Amino acid sequence: MNLAGFVPLSLCDYPGRVASVVFTQGCNFQCPWCHNGHLIPLEGDPVLRIPEDEVVARLAERRNRVSSLVVSGGEPTLQPALPRFLRRVKELKMDVKLDTNGSRPHVLRELLRERLLDYVAMDVKAPWHKYDVLTGNACCDVAAVQESMSLIARAGVPHSFRTTRVDPLLSEHEYGRIRLQIPPGSPHTWQPFRPATCRDAALRAGCIPVSPSA
Repeated sequence: MNLAGFVPLSLCDYPGRVASVVFTQGCNFQCPWCHNGHLIPLEGDPVLRIPEDEVVARLAERRNRVSSLVVSGGEPTLQPALPRFLRRVKELKMDVKLDTNGSRPHVLRELLRERLLDYVAMDVKAPWHKYDVLTGNACCDVAAVQESMSLIARAGVPHSFRTTRVDPLLSEHEYGRIRLQIPPGSPHTWQPFRPATCRDAALRAGCIPVSPSA
């Protein structure tokens, strides 16, 4: 696992749980509002890399106080070693929450099949017709994202979908279209946009106009 961050204790990343958080390096999206821009490159800064064995050892030391782990990123499903890593975590009798952009449904399917996930949170970035633009991925496979949403909604594990409200890039009409994309009965939350730490300099400066309705 290419791990680039570890938070020993979090009260806000796993609903209703005290959890540790690990951050994986590498993402296939380049959302301009991302506040973890340093995690987008697949290689990343070697100085930030944390050995997997060290993380597992620290989780083992704390498992009497912290019984859950959040795997975030970056995009964790890009990591070939993710299933093996989660098996190690489950051997510690820890619950696992996965944060994902939903771009790799075949990975999600296998993780759910092995019962390696206890909670899944998926980001819904934009209305479908704007996904390629707002994820910075001209080859974005919207059908794959839609498949992931369906998998998560039908998996029988606690889950949520979430969207960052980036008012300079999306209009109220487009927020309404996003809400209609959420599977019936699935929780959906709006996340606040944090311009001070986002990767796009223009957004940080507040000089991008509001997107017109489409």
